[in-house]
Amino acid sequence: MLMNRVETALVNSPPRRWLQRYYEVPWMRRLGGPLPPGARVLELGCGPGYGTQLILDRFGAGHVDAIDLDPAMITRARRRLTRRYGQRVRLAQGSATDLHTTLGEPLSRYDAVFDFAIIHHIPHWPDALAEIARVLTPGGRFYFDEVTALALATPTYRLLFDHPAENRFTAEEFLSELARHHLVVDQQYLTRRRGRYVLGVATYRP
Repeated sequence: MLMNRVETALVNSPPRRWLQRYYEVPWMRRLGGPLPPGARVLELGCGPGYGTQLILDRFGAGHVDAIDLDPAMITRARRRLTRRYGQRVRLAQGSATDLHTTLGEPLSRYDAVFDFAIIHHIPHWPDALAEIARVLTPGGRFYFDEVTALALATPTYRLLFDHPAENRFTAEEFLSELARHHLVVDQQYLTRRRGRYVLGVATYRP
């Protein structure tokens, strides 16, 4: 599901970049550690490409395939990333629930997958988790920061943003669905604002 104008402006704003750089990434590194040298990474919903840049610079990824449903975001990301990173980044428009069509990749392709608050936009979000498990190498990691049904039900979210109205997940339901796809979290997660947000790292153990 594409973001509306308000959320698109927020995603492209300095406060969002600050949150990614100084909160999400440090916690993801603390919970999941750095990536292996030369790691091949997939980012879901890359937006303007700032998260992609952090994956390359702060996690040391060797290559990032970054996808987004919105072609305008792919254009923004290309402007940000192509000159600096060249062939280390591949951008593609497409859905997180059909990575084969979007990327044409075989099984067990990626050492890590990153989700900077994208999966709650997907109507059939369990399908996205199944795709993540499908493309991760055994022992690969899924780094996530997600917005739960509790946050989406607040007046602010309902007034300003557009999200799927059905089949939204609590933190517990999200973690349970990860486990169903052999994405093991153990204690590598935290919740914020009384369960409105969940951040963590899952390891794929088929």
